[in-house]
Amino acid sequence: MSSLDPETKMQFLFALRSKGVTEARVLNAMEEIDRGPFIRGLFAQRAYEDMPLPIACGQTISQPSVVGLMTQALQVSARDTVLEVGTGSGYQAAILSKLARRVYTIDRHARLVREARQLFESLQLSNITSLVGDGSHGLPDQAPFDRILVTAAAEDPPGPLLAQLKVGGIMVVPVGQSDTVQTLIRVVKTEDGLEYDELRPVRFVPLLEGLGKET
Repeated sequence: MSSLDPETKMQFLFALRSKGVTEARVLNAMEEIDRGPFIRGLFAQRAYEDMPLPIACGQTISQPSVVGLMTQALQVSARDTVLEVGTGSGYQAAILSKLARRVYTIDRHARLVREARQLFESLQLSNITSLVGDGSHGLPDQAPFDRILVTAAAEDPPGPLLAQLKVGGIMVVPVGQSDTVQTLIRVVKTEDGLEYDELRPVRFVPLLEGLGKET
């Protein structure tokens, strides 16, 4: 975010802290990754406001405080391999790339993956692998994962994704019907089963099977 004026940067970080994003590593990553390039067109001038914004393919980029809270809940360490389901703009994956050893991100919309990949390359984020595919099935070839982050809402934590989570691993996922307010859930996989924590109400696009129709 070095191109931003100091006052805008300070306001951006203050908004994150005021919403509960307090972990230093997460704040540092969000300071380092400029949200601006991930938003194009009419809404670019609102990139530093704490609000979700529309992007291509009928999707949205989440508000920064929600990105921060989800990242914080994931408790990513520098050794972790992370799977993100729902690349979207690529903003969340870029932040994860500053915290994890390796990030795999998958989206059903080829256009979004293509545009995000170009941004990752321009930002020299070489530890992100972006793929077009049905994220509801995860990425079996690269499993198991230390952390899994789902940025679309499922009615229940998806079984195929839970199966790809290591014991001791954490998954953060919005759960609920697509037309109502959902709940952000953290799932910890233990030797004895799964532990669930409800974190906060959220609203995300639904997690859909199959590939998106390109426009």
